[in-house]
Amino acid sequence: MKKEYDYVIVGSGFGGSVSALRLAEKGYSVLVIEKGKRFEAKDFPKTNLNLKKWLWLPSMRFFGIFKLTFFKHVGIVSGVGVGGGSLVYANTLPVPQKAFFNSGSWAGLADWQNELEPFYRTAEKMLGAARVPIPGPADEALKEVAIKIGKEDEYAATNVSVFFGEPDKMVKDPYFSGKGPDRAGCNYCGACMTGCRYNAKNTLDKNYLYLAEQLGVDIMPEKEVFDVLPNDPEGKTGYVIHYKSATKTHKKKDKVKAKNIIFAGGVLGTVSLLLKLKEGSLPNLSERLGFDIRTNNESLIGVINDKNDKDFSKGVAIGSILHTDENSHLEVVRYGKGSSFWRLSFIPLAYGHTFGKRMKALFKNYFSKPWRYTKIALQWNFTTKNTILLFMQTLDSTIRFKRGGTGMVSTIQEGEKPTSFIPEAKKLAEVYGKVTDGESFILSTETILGIPTTAHILGGCVIGENAEKGVIDKNQKVFGYQNMMVVDGSAISANPGVNPSLSITAMSERAMSMVADKE
Repeated sequence: MKKEYDYVIVGSGFGGSVSALRLAEKGYSVLVIEKGKRFEAKDFPKTNLNLKKWLWLPSMRFFGIFKLTFFKHVGIVSGVGVGGGSLVYANTLPVPQKAFFNSGSWAGLADWQNELEPFYRTAEKMLGAARVPIPGPADEALKEVAIKIGKEDEYAATNVSVFFGEPDKMVKDPYFSGKGPDRAGCNYCGACMTGCRYNAKNTLDKNYLYLAEQLGVDIMPEKEVFDVLPNDPEGKTGYVIHYKSATKTHKKKDKVKAKNIIFAGGVLGTVSLLLKLKEGSLPNLSERLGFDIRTNNESLIGVINDKNDKDFSKGVAIGSILHTDENSHLEVVRYGKGSSFWRLSFIPLAYGHTFGKRMKALFKNYFSKPWRYTKIALQWNFTTKNTILLFMQTLDSTIRFKRGGTGMVSTIQEGEKPTSFIPEAKKLAEVYGKVTDGESFILSTETILGIPTTAHILGGCVIGENAEKGVIDKNQKVFGYQNMMVVDGSAISANPGVNPSLSITAMSERAMSMVADKE
């Protein structure tokens, strides 16, 4: 590693990966610092019951790709490793509806829909977007649901970041004229979210990061940034970035210099770090830091059967989508065979606005069919009988992250607090249950704590007209400092209502297009 770079990027997810490649193409020297490990296909766990390989839990010496974080108002699942969230996400690449581009703190600062359109196309090409060609049993069941509720025309296969060649057949790079790695066709094992072990998923280490390293970008995994010191009060002459080991017991510290810095660690990485730095080395950061945190207003319901002989684990992680109204849609989610971790947390679905009401509903539901619920929960081939229904809405609610005694804490910013208890989702789960002969289950954390779980935590460093309305400007440059940007999901400035990976990629492409070539 060099002692000084033109750019240091903190995080290697969608924003960091795009930034690394595009800056290298413009002639800049680039270092990417990533907290997680670098993974090859053989390193991923066969199932999510292999907790040491799957979970990121450093206190237990678990250094996997999947992280669970709980706050007062929301539980968050996220990815860790070289490639960030692309290692664990469900591959889907939707473009949000028009409302996303015309709402939130960035509204009116640009014609976002038209301005981002070409960057969405670039992002789709780079990520290898393709329609799922073969539906799995869970997708076929969703289509039956669409027919039953009169929405057959609103059902569609998803656009996903997967190579669909001949199953398991290795071929030369099909995307980048031979400059990329060899790939193998998807075998529809359903294990996308525990790490693709068959070289079919288009994770960032197979496109943006792979090409970036060919251009000389350095990637330093297993390192965590803990301080960023500007060389002058405004950062005109660059920064000194201090980091330490993220995986070693002995936290040896080191530093690197950069003329520019890009924060790309996602909400949990970027917002947490910047809140800490605002109290120390970066006091000029906007007072809006940590505001406008959003989820996709989502609900996760497991529908599990004990009679249907179909294998619901077959397919890609999310192979189909059903638009139920102008603000909402439903997706079916699957894990690969044997990945039964979530069974440990599933309990019969129980809705209620208070803990007491949820407990009453839980016992009522369970004792209405005690033997069936028990049989379903304990069956050996859990994932082949389970479908997770992911219901998302574009309806908006925001929370705030701020510094607490032990790190970040959440508070309500405005509107109602996020909830997973959405009546429309419950009704759709009941219809899906009738189609598959299944019963509805929900995560125990949602029933006990009354908080939703999301894989799409967004905002906290949003775009605004000025520092009173946002943390970054419309080109994603940080207010209060020069040569500093935020390029990740924390820059998402409205509720997309869909999986945000493509939007993060497109916004990152646009932000990098604004950076001049190195002289």
